[in-house]
This record gives sequence, C-alpha cells and structure tokens, in this order.
Amino acid sequence: MKSHFVLALMLFTSFDGLSQVVQPKAVDTLSLSDTSLKKSSLMPTIEIQGVRAEQKYPFTQSMIYKSNIAKNNLGQDIPFLLNQVPGAVASSDAGNGIGYTGIRIRGTDPNRINFTINGISYNDAESQGVFLVNMPDLLSSTNSMQIQRGVGTSTNGSGAFGATVNILTNEVQEKAYTEINNSVGSFNTFKHTFKAGTGLINNRFTVDVRLSSIKSDGYIERASSDLKSFYISAASIKENSSLRFNIISGKEKTYQAWYGVSEEQMKINRRFNEAGMRPGADPYDNETDNYWQTHYQLFYNKKINTKWNLNNTVFTTTGRGHYEQYKTNEKFEKYGLPSPIINGNTIKSTDLVRQLWLDNIFIGNNISVRHKNEKREVTLGGNMSNYLGDHFGKIIWSKYAISKDYKWYDLNANKSEQSVFGKWMEESGNFQFFGDVQLRNIQYDINGFRNNPTLNIKQQWTFFNPKAGIRYTKEKTSTYLSFARATKEPNRDDFEAGNMEIPRPERLDDWEAGIQHTSKKYRYSITFYYMNYKDQLVLTGRINDVGAYTRTNIAKSFRRGIELEGSYSFNPWLQLTSNLALSQNKIQSFTEYYDDYDNGGQKTNLFTSTNIAFSPAVVNNTILSASIMKKTELRWIAKYVSRQYLDNTSRKDRSLDPYLVNDLQINRTFSLKNGTAVSTVIQVNNLFNKRYAPNGYTYSYYYGGNIINNNYFYPMAERNWMIGLNISL
Repeated sequence: MKSHFVLALMLFTSFDGLSQVVQPKAVDTLSLSDTSLKKSSLMPTIEIQGVRAEQKYPFTQSMIYKSNIAKNNLGQDIPFLLNQVPGAVASSDAGNGIGYTGIRIRGTDPNRINFTINGISYNDAESQGVFLVNMPDLLSSTNSMQIQRGVGTSTNGSGAFGATVNILTNEVQEKAYTEINNSVGSFNTFKHTFKAGTGLINNRFTVDVRLSSIKSDGYIERASSDLKSFYISAASIKENSSLRFNIISGKEKTYQAWYGVSEEQMKINRRFNEAGMRPGADPYDNETDNYWQTHYQLFYNKKINTKWNLNNTVFTTTGRGHYEQYKTNEKFEKYGLPSPIINGNTIKSTDLVRQLWLDNIFIGNNISVRHKNEKREVTLGGNMSNYLGDHFGKIIWSKYAISKDYKWYDLNANKSEQSVFGKWMEESGNFQFFGDVQLRNIQYDINGFRNNPTLNIKQQWTFFNPKAGIRYTKEKTSTYLSFARATKEPNRDDFEAGNMEIPRPERLDDWEAGIQHTSKKYRYSITFYYMNYKDQLVLTGRINDVGAYTRTNIAKSFRRGIELEGSYSFNPWLQLTSNLALSQNKIQSFTEYYDDYDNGGQKTNLFTSTNIAFSPAVVNNTILSASIMKKTELRWIAKYVSRQYLDNTSRKDRSLDPYLVNDLQINRTFSLKNGTAVSTVIQVNNLFNKRYAPNGYTYSYYYGGNIINNNYFYPMAERNWMIGLNISL
C-alpha cells in the first residue's frame, strides 16, 4: 500500500479527462457557420455569466464536461463524480453513493460550498446545506460543471467558504435524439433513464425531456432508496434573443441511515443500522425520509448588440416532505400534553410514530448584463429571493391517549435576500486584471423552534465582499494571484442557542496563487492557498438552552496548502493523471465542552493549534488510462485520504483511519449499422475490499472518573460493481 502511494506522489500530475484543470475550456458552445447554431450558442454562456469564472480569471477552477459525466453516470450521486477534484472527499450514508451523500472540498462541508443550477442558488436557505438526494439523476441532464476551489467569483446564494459548484443543464441539441440508459449493480441497484429531444424545429424551437428511476437496497442494512425524477426544458430561439423554461422535479424515499455505526458495532457488523430499531420487535418498516422538490426556471436572454448581452432569470422552487420515526417511551409533556390516567394509573410516557414536516417555497429573480470587447469585460448583476418555510410535526400513531395526526408544533420562518455585484476584467499585453465587488443583504425571521417554540429571532446583515486578481499568460504558461472575501450568515440551528447568545457571521479571506503549463505530452498546475477565517462556527460540545449541541464562533482559524495537478501521455494509448492536495488546517484556540455525568454540568478543556475536524492533510487521486483496443478504455482509479479527526481536539481516538481505495473501470463504445451508438461501462469499486469510512461523528462525556468517547462511522461498501448500458438512437 505504501509503495503504491509513494508512486502516486512521485507521478503527481491532474485528474483525468474528468477535470480539465489546466487551461480549462470555455463552456461548450457551437461555433459552426450555420445560423441556427450561432443562435443556440448564445444561451449557455449568458445564463451563467454571473456565476462562472472565465478561463482568464485568476481563480482556481476545474471543468467537467458532458462526455465525462456520461461515462461515469451509473447512478451514484454528484459528490462521487466530484470525488476526483483536488482535496475532495465524498461520503454516503447508505455506503454505496446512492441516497443521502455528502462531499467536502478542502475540508469544507456542503453547508459552506455554494451550489448553483443554471446560475440559481441550490443551497437550502435555512440550513445552507445541499441535499442532492432531492434531485435524483440530475447528472443525466447536466452538460457541464465548473468547480471553483476557495471563495471564487461572486455568485448567487450563500457565501462560498470552500468551493463553488455550478451546474449547467441548458444546452441546445441541433438534431433530434433518443437515449436509453440503464445500470445494474450490487445491493439490488438499478438505474433507468429515458431521454429525448426534438432538436431544432423550424430552426427555432426545441424541447428536451428526461424520466429517471433509481432504486437500491444500500450497503447499510435497510438503507434503501427509491428515487424518481423528471426534467422538461422548452426553448424558443431567435436571432438575438432566446426564451427557455425548465421544470426539474425529484421525489425521494430513503430509509434513514444517518445515525451511523458505533465503533463497537463496527467490530461485529459494520452494516448495522440503528434507525427504526424497536426493543423486542422487528425494526420499524417505515423509518423513512420522504421529500418532493420541483424547480421552475424561466430564462430570457437578449443580445442587445455585438458588445452587450442581457440575461433575466425568474425561478420558483417548491419543496414538501417529512421524515417518519418510531419513538419509544416518549414523555407526554415533551409534546405539550398532560399525562393521562388510565385505569387509575398515571401514564407518563408512550410509544409513538411521529412525522417531522417541512413545507417551503423559494422564489427569486437573477439579472445580469455583460459588456465585452477585445480587451475589456464588464458584468453587472443582482439577485432577489425570498424563502417561506413551515415546520410542523404530527403524531400519526400512539400506544396511549394521543389522537391521530395530533400536531404538537407548527412554526414558520421567512428569509429574504438582495445582492448586487460588478465584475471587471481588463487585458493589457500578456496581463489580465480582474476586480469583483458584491454587496449582499439578508433578513431572517424565525418564529420559534421545535424544542424552543417561544424563541423568536429577527436578524439582518449586510455583507461587502471584494475580490481582485491578476493573471499573466505567455505562450503555454500562465500564472495568477488573487484575493477574495466571503461572508456567511449563521444557519437556522445556530440560533437555537437563545437570545443571549446570538451567533456572529463568519468571514473568510482567501489568497490564491498558481502556475499552469501545458505542452504536447504533459500538463501541470501548482496552486498555493491561504484561507484565513474569522468567527468560524464549529461544534465544541457545548449545550444550548434546550439541551442540544450547538456551534460556537471561534476567533481565529486558517487553512493553507498546496495543490499539485497534471497529466502525462506516455504514448497515444497510455496516460497517467493525478492530483495531490497537501494542507494544514488549524484552530488557534479552542475550548472543548463535555458532559460530566459524575458531578453534573459540563467540563472544559482548552486546546491551542488543533486540527480542524474532517480536514485531511493529504488527499491524492491517481488515474491510469489505457486504450487496450479500438474504442475500449481501461481506467485504474486510486484515491488516498490521510487521517481525519472527528472533532477539533486532534485526538487520535476520535478520528477516521487513513485509507487507500482502488477502482477499476472499462468503457467500450461502438456503433451499429443503423447508426445507433452503444456504450457500455463496467466498474468495480473498492477492488481490494478495503474496509474504510470517510465520514463520522463523535461525542464524549465524563463518567467514573474517565473521559468516554462515543465514535460513530459511515462505512463504505466493500468490493461492489456496477454495469451500465447506454443506447443513443
């Protein structure tokens, strides 16, 4: 294992065709002389001009294109496509990449990664999290993705504290098409996708549709997924304008697996699922998460003249769903009910089944205008959005004295946002100068919490986020230096600490510098970064007013590192690609809180210069690609992640072990005599049966004179496989 890792370090070099990091291409556009193609090329670049970084911008970025998305789209969610990005670590509650998944980039969790779909913010307004399970098989409608590591350029939605991920689905297909994509794999995993498009009708109209179904039992016991989605996109394209309407809808039902597996249970049965377990009975069969989310997107693009373009986007996102739980020995007073007297006996608790609901709507408008000539580019834009969320809970069954559908809380929240930005780039000789300023205003009203229904929060913030940089390009070599600031409001749960401890916003100052070089046989890039945080919110073990663990602002913390990327072609049929991320991630001063079961209350420990949780010092991705015969590609994929700490104490007994995982993929494409294109993919994941966990959590307490650690892990599946068959008519 060590020799394999050393070889990967010695041969560090980019990340496969998945991510063309060195000198990334512009967004896919059509450049033929046909008039209709000229019109269609207007759409993709304008709709995302406000959030994507151009190739000449001085920011660290990666691109993933449609061809590479297609060959890796076997049913696993977006984080596992992004798993080869430098410094990225993907995880899965169910253990096989289907259902609830997550990703960290540079140690930063999804709550701090800005996701947009066609320039529209996807992060949940309240938690700022990214729940991609609500949009199953979005990859099948994705044309390209851009990942900017660090703060990146100004974008819509919450501040980017580790990366921005921009997903583009709006692409014009000139000719009619039909695609049938099917996958089958371990754990009764099945993916079925049907796609069709009209091509350009009368040189003006186009319609694209997709239907998808993904089902899997999951690696973890009962961690099943039943995911359905559809996509409809219709566009009208004129010579100098276009109008497009999208409906993207997903419905998910997943058996809960978010409790993880305890350290003790990992030694006995690493597939054990605590969710739904009942004393003396079979697990509850509907301990599930259920959610339906639909996105409505309307885009109007206008080419005003040869130098000016306009985009206006109106959007609405609706979501409704709940998760269901079987609870034992729940006290009546917890649900605002008196203890009933039955046969002369006072009953203080009962078994019950409850549902925790969220019903919400998110509406908004993005607008941007761009002026571009040979030497200068100026983009001005803004965003307005409003979120309304209703949180309520129902009891649908009780062993004693509670009527069906009793609602014990019904609370709402409203969050509105307004932002404006301006971006400027100027070319002078071999230099490109860049400036970017954003003003962002947020109002947030919370009318109570489930465990603290009388606590009302009203907060308003105004953030000023400047960015600037310079790039120098000469022949095949480019260097850049940039500074970017991001400011981020607290999440909904952070406010439950109480009125006396209102959390402060977080701030990040990000410095990035890099060099990139490309030649006929090899490419490489080197990136240096320093990310300096003020008031970062982290879990400390401290309990809030309602007995829940809450995040606390810490004054100073930082991330700094180097990212090495490149590729080398030994000959036309053999290529090595790799990236290596080395980093230090430190909290300068940190106080740990843990419960004292011997004496009551909590104890504290003061730490200095500790590692930030879930921030591995080394992440390496290496891919060896070989064309073993005509139109057949063999890829060996290796990923190494060093030790990750489960909290901010840097204690080895609260950590995830390092791991090296190897996958094998075979791609074969061919055409039938009638012109039908067929491609097959065979992928074996975790080829050498490595037992590892990329994610987990911990909590500690003092008992019997000792500190007791409770570690929980989210293990990934041992050796497993997927086979895909794609037919394009």
